[in-house]
Amino acid sequence: MTKTYARILGTGSFLPERHLTNADLAKRVNTNNEWIVERTGIRERRLSENGTAAMAAEAAQQALADAEISAEELDLVIAATSTPDYAFPGVACQVQAAIGANRAFCFDLAAACSGFLYALSTAAAYIESGIARKILVIGADAMSKITNWEDRGTCILFGDGAGAAVLTAASTGLMAFDLGTSGLDGGSLTCPFGTEPEELPYIHMDGRRVFQFAVRTVPETIRRVLAEASWEKDEVRYYFLHQANARILASVARTLQIPEKKMPMNIAYCGNTSAASIPILLDEWNRAGRISPGDKLVLAGFGAGLTWGAAALEWKRKKTAGKGIVRGIEPEKQNR
Repeated sequence: MTKTYARILGTGSFLPERHLTNADLAKRVNTNNEWIVERTGIRERRLSENGTAAMAAEAAQQALADAEISAEELDLVIAATSTPDYAFPGVACQVQAAIGANRAFCFDLAAACSGFLYALSTAAAYIESGIARKILVIGADAMSKITNWEDRGTCILFGDGAGAAVLTAASTGLMAFDLGTSGLDGGSLTCPFGTEPEELPYIHMDGRRVFQFAVRTVPETIRRVLAEASWEKDEVRYYFLHQANARILASVARTLQIPEKKMPMNIAYCGNTSAASIPILLDEWNRAGRISPGDKLVLAGFGAGLTWGAAALEWKRKKTAGKGIVRGIEPEKQNR
């Protein structure tokens, strides 16, 4: 009997119009463009005017159009986010109302920057078990809401955005996952509720510890998911990694001896969009026609918790024609 897998049927993404450049930040904190680019690879980030759910709904609509299905066909909506607009209702419930996915049951999932991978694995389990057939998975975060714009160590990093994917049952697709958590290290990246006296609801990060965690853990999770899928690293066409820091991505490529051309980047104009970063990047490459049917892809990331994860994905959807330009940046320049 053929095993059922979850495969991606369509993708979508949304980035706000408002740009915040390094030059803009230099007017607020003691920094400059060269310092930020050298340490992070970031040149600008986007800031939302309307919140997380609005961005998520825009990405969802794009994903449905790309998948060529209607919202009414969805059985489930999962939103991975750490920055919901309300304690309740959840972002997924708001998206359901916005797009008219009236048949779907909905919930949010919080795993910070690893959220999209955790949501993908959850959706895959629902599909493989036969509970749901078509699922919308969203990664969306408005990180600007929890960023202290006077803290040079964090305000240079984060931006807002949303990405989405429609999943359906198939004979191939998401072939393997590797997920993990190290709660003992959770104090190195936190955001309090701000309910205690003198407690502000801002991101607090031990940058050195998080960097060391990432450059050690991401190669390990990639190796494990490749072994689970019985793939060799050279079989993989692209490695879509969480866009946290260009130096982390370069370190992972060196450790695994992967050519950097196999590791797409959009961090220069997005910043770290948390749970949205992987699906935004995947959608950009999909819409540029840079992924072909049969391509083997690895998605991997890390985040607060501390959490990490990776997925092995065989791309089976039709090849997009490609428009030549994504986000106003020529494809041949997008990796740098």
